[in-house]
Amino acid sequence: MKKQQSLQVTDRQDAGYFPQFSTEFLWRKTLRSIMLALMVIALPWWWMAPSANADTIDVTETEFTWSKITPSSSLQYQDCFGGFQCARLEVPMDYHRSDGQGRRVAIAITRLPAKVPVTDSRYGGAILINPGGPGGSGISQVLRIGRTLQTIVDAETDPTIVEEETSDRYFDIVGFDPRGVNNTTPGFSCFPSIFAQKNWELQTQAEGMLGSSEGSFLRSWQRSVALNTGCSSRLSTAPGTQEALGEHLNTPPVARDLLEIMERHAEWREKQGQVEQQRHDRLLGCDPQQSIVRRTAWKRGQEKLLYWGRSYGTVLGSTFATMFPDRIHRIVLDAVVDLDVYYGSGRPGGYSGVVDADAVFDRFTFYCDQAAADCPCYVGGGPSAIKKAYLAVESALYNASLPVTATSMRGPELVTWTDLKIAQRVALYQPLHTFPLLAQYVNGLAQGNASAMADAKHRLRSPSCPSLDCEGAGPWSAQCQVPSENELYASTAIFCADADRLARMNQAELKQYWYERKAESSAIGDYWASLALEWPYGGHTSHPLLLVSNTLDPVTPLRSAHKMSQIFPGSVVLQQDSEGHSTAAAPSLCVSRSIRRYFQTGELPAPGTVCAPELRPFISMVGMRDISAGDHHLWNALLEMEQIPMGVLPL
Repeated sequence: MKKQQSLQVTDRQDAGYFPQFSTEFLWRKTLRSIMLALMVIALPWWWMAPSANADTIDVTETEFTWSKITPSSSLQYQDCFGGFQCARLEVPMDYHRSDGQGRRVAIAITRLPAKVPVTDSRYGGAILINPGGPGGSGISQVLRIGRTLQTIVDAETDPTIVEEETSDRYFDIVGFDPRGVNNTTPGFSCFPSIFAQKNWELQTQAEGMLGSSEGSFLRSWQRSVALNTGCSSRLSTAPGTQEALGEHLNTPPVARDLLEIMERHAEWREKQGQVEQQRHDRLLGCDPQQSIVRRTAWKRGQEKLLYWGRSYGTVLGSTFATMFPDRIHRIVLDAVVDLDVYYGSGRPGGYSGVVDADAVFDRFTFYCDQAAADCPCYVGGGPSAIKKAYLAVESALYNASLPVTATSMRGPELVTWTDLKIAQRVALYQPLHTFPLLAQYVNGLAQGNASAMADAKHRLRSPSCPSLDCEGAGPWSAQCQVPSENELYASTAIFCADADRLARMNQAELKQYWYERKAESSAIGDYWASLALEWPYGGHTSHPLLLVSNTLDPVTPLRSAHKMSQIFPGSVVLQQDSEGHSTAAAPSLCVSRSIRRYFQTGELPAPGTVCAPELRPFISMVGMRDISAGDHHLWNALLEMEQIPMGVLPL
């Protein structure tokens, strides 16, 4: 306990005081010749994964641009994206500075308003969300699935039915882009233009991932040297100032930003309450109790966090809970990351996040065997025979890529072993959605037909020709960048800022580390690198945390949730008996009801609770008889969320 308490900080938010999580300590060690060594393994993670841009619901409005919002030290919401509200909150880049000077960060925030006004007695507060990554866009998440998340956490009762005395609660859903990500400024890019970035990524695709050939490691290492030297320069250079963006991208400053967002939201809520109280008194007579003002009052320095984070978002939530344990109202951590693995991996006898990945792949062969003829790559003889046939296809593709001729819709393609391995990784993340697609790919490859995979590769590419504005403004200008395209590079920068050990690896050490991951998982071990900086964490929180995990998760195993629960006393692990990355991979009414109950009342499920999903890969709906009308509404929302690919980043 003494070790855990050493990292807990008092509520000195005026100074942003958390010396044990010093951003300067964490980052300056990484500014070396190979600052971002993780890139060697990280690069192949994304370029065959579902693209955030390709699959995002179109929610843009021609009338709204982030540049129209002036950053402010208070929250000033403006209507945006049809039914949402947006703001840019200005915070210090370096919370350690006490002089009020230095560079500022403008955090882009999007709010899905609650179904009742903030002045309503049924208003439950603002739930902040993080989709993972690191480097994932909370704004993209709230625009894509914010209404589904709201359906899960809100009371089942129709909010238009006014009851004088009720415990029902309705919540805002608030997403934000962390430092260095998408619409938050200052941003950064490793490339002078999006055209240069796309060219680099196409070359990376052609070179192949780690394990694709005997020379893949050296080529990946050399490419990382070329890329990372420039990235380091862009992150560490701040002309005329003492602060470099790269020193303040890591997780603890973002956790401190969470605190600032919820305090400023409370300040805004108080102002809304004062306006509504005046209106009420003017129309209905003076309320001597000033009830609206009292319930909307800003509790300075005492506001408590409502939060729902997935994957890396659980790192952010756990870090916040360690730094500010007395500022917790409700925290749900879904697909829980073991902080020993993230911040302090490499211990003797330890494990990485991919320890269960092969078991997830084994479920692919099991479900395919259960589906029989409904599975495109089915062969008789049971799961082992299906796996043998799959590995034969994989081996054949390793030895000889498949050429695919051009069509009227695309040019010629070459489908490689790397393409299949990345498709496999995506399938392990979202089995329900992607196992059937993987089976279709493998069936085609077994017959020498790679056209389906060639079509998929083509669809994931986006035009990158320089615009006229870019040509006029010149390289490195804002006109030559696309903010949403930097998530890969922001993610790696955050990883390396959080995990110093990765930046200190030489070639031999990194190669050994790679081999260790391959030994853990033949399915995705080539992709994976866990992280290495040992921090103590945990402790008692003002309200216990709810941790949620799948039985089999390819990168955040169930054992991680149980381990993290031990260091946060009173927390409970809710297990969803399914496969994939996070519970969003398979809809479960049981899990959603438990999360709703937790946000509504604070009640945790009984320890040891296991929830079944309603859907399985290749198998039609199960267990959906005699559900209530309210559950039908919830189920429809879950189905909508299941259709949207949830993850493009590794965590």
